[in-house]
Amino acid sequence: MSPLISLPSRSPLRHAISLLVAAAFAPAAHAADLLTITQDALEHSATLNSSRSTFKSTEAGQDVERGDLLPQISATGSAYRYNSLESQSYANSAAAGSSSTSTSGEDYNGTSLGVNVTQALFDATNWYEYEQSKKQVGQQALQLEIDQQQLLYDVSEAYFEILRAKEVLDARQAQEKAIGRQLEQANEQFSVGLVAITDVNEAKAAFDSARAQRIAAKNDLQVSFETLERLTGQQYASIASLDDELPIQPPAPANRDDWVDMALASSPSIQYAQAAVDVAKSGVDIARSGHLPTLDAFADYSYSDNDRDELRGHNEDVQVGVQANLPIYTGGSTSASVRQNTYSLEATQYDFEDQRRFTTQQVRSLFTQVGNDVESVDAQREAIVSSRSALEATRAGYEVGTRNIVDVLDAEQSLYESISDYADARYTYVTDLLQLRQQAGVLSLEVIRGTNRWLSDSKPVSLTSVDDADMSAVDDIGKRPTPPSMP
Repeated sequence: MSPLISLPSRSPLRHAISLLVAAAFAPAAHAADLLTITQDALEHSATLNSSRSTFKSTEAGQDVERGDLLPQISATGSAYRYNSLESQSYANSAAAGSSSTSTSGEDYNGTSLGVNVTQALFDATNWYEYEQSKKQVGQQALQLEIDQQQLLYDVSEAYFEILRAKEVLDARQAQEKAIGRQLEQANEQFSVGLVAITDVNEAKAAFDSARAQRIAAKNDLQVSFETLERLTGQQYASIASLDDELPIQPPAPANRDDWVDMALASSPSIQYAQAAVDVAKSGVDIARSGHLPTLDAFADYSYSDNDRDELRGHNEDVQVGVQANLPIYTGGSTSASVRQNTYSLEATQYDFEDQRRFTTQQVRSLFTQVGNDVESVDAQREAIVSSRSALEATRAGYEVGTRNIVDVLDAEQSLYESISDYADARYTYVTDLLQLRQQAGVLSLEVIRGTNRWLSDSKPVSLTSVDDADMSAVDDIGKRPTPPSMP
């Protein structure tokens, strides 16, 4: 009986076309590394550039508030033509019933000019608003730092997510090929009557599952590249891979409380919440200043002239003095504003305490998680060794008839799951360590530069590095019909 499913032979023409396609889409000689991509993100990130513009806007707002404390100078001027006509009628007492009319008028041109200068001598509202604007600039600077550290982490996470997806895809491809060979073997054994059709069906089901996992893993890789493109606004032909010699070590310092102290001192999120409290305090001061008087110095100068025939010369007026204003009753709005801003201050104080607790909890959890990641990487590495040994033993048992094909397929899947889990554990360790630094407020470009030293472009990762032509043989296996039952 001949085999019912076999691997198709590849024609020379098809092989040549595959080589040409692979050459055309070969990755660049120098793959982009994490540091290069991070620098691109710092320059092109729409989110970070928006934060920078907001900071500049807040800085300009400080200049606006400062302007209220400086002299205010205004000038007015006018040029006009004056025309007046007066007409009156009255009865003539000498001749009853008669009347006379008198008409008079003026017609002339005139000009006027006025200059007013005021300087606030005491205005608590304007002063507190200026002080608040300075605190708002500092607060926005902290928001910019928060956004920058978040971008550093997001880019790093997206970068390592690509590498994670690629290693998972490699494992799924290897799994599909291995199970495809197992399916071929089952077909060959079925064709000569050594195994039942159930063995072929089991192998076919396992192969279909592995193929679906490979397709999903390839999709994850493509999505990961698109995420990185969104963050940086750039496209990358290939990126450098993570060195196998990456040291998997517990975080330093090794004491969890040291990390908490570091976060309480350096976290821009905590500092931002504290700055919000200071801004709210200034809001209370501004509201209370509505009860206080204001005192201004002023100087007024006015000049006017016209060309009336009976007048010669011009008029000039100069006035210099101080002016005080005391609000007596404003309908209760000032007192209500004080209460409103006091409650706002109270809310920011609670927000600060919540942020402090949240950061503390995050740092403690991430510190513990990184320690667990170290152990998980070691355990997953040993799991690969154990799974490989178990697979070899299961295959040997299958050859002598003590194990069935389901056992072999389970062992195959267990091995490649272990390989996939090991890759997942390594990249989880890297991203958790970076997130720990972010929560502690110490994630910087220098940290990224240090991480970048463990990358290598010897095995660049790209979408085009996934050679679909190499998968054509196992794809054809899945398209073949299931063999009929053994008579």
